[in-house]
Amino acid sequence: MPKIVDHDQRRLELVDATWRIIARHGIEGATMREIALEAGFANGALKPYFPTKDDLITFAFGHVFNRTNQRIAGTSAGKAGLEALRGFCREVLPLDEDRINEARIVIPFWQKALTDPEKAELHETSMNQWRSALQGHLRQARDRGEVTTAVGDEDIVNQLMSMLLGAQIVAAMSPGEHLPAQLDAALDAYLLLLHP
Repeated sequence: MPKIVDHDQRRLELVDATWRIIARHGIEGATMREIALEAGFANGALKPYFPTKDDLITFAFGHVFNRTNQRIAGTSAGKAGLEALRGFCREVLPLDEDRINEARIVIPFWQKALTDPEKAELHETSMNQWRSALQGHLRQARDRGEVTTAVGDEDIVNQLMSMLLGAQIVAAMSPGEHLPAQLDAALDAYLLLLHP
């Protein structure tokens, strides 16, 4: 009887192995051979799933984005306005080792997206989804009187996106210097400015 292989599960195992390799050796050390070894597969076993490392990084970006969205949905359930906005931001911020590892996957994807139109489009579509969600929470917060600043919503959303994505870079580059409590405090300080 042939062995039944769960292909989706195998792809996720390869993404998890990629995180671990990048965390230890950086993107340059994440060769297909090293990833296969880390996942416990023969080197050739990766080809049917990810013909190139580029394909793997693209899939990993989508996986990280979906994981983050699942966390956001769980955190935002039953919340509204500024509380939902804060919950959204906290799930994107690299506040634990898993989210720092997610940032280590996202950063190489960004590098590839600079010269690959398909990756750039995937990134822009994903970020527009986040911008839309942030704008919805912000509108609700204004309606509830929780946000009263004269700064326009589009500018606030752009500032939040810059803060969140910038925090991923900073935490991935120097995690010992940018502790979760500092990132959390910076978010809270920014949100206080929205209700002067």
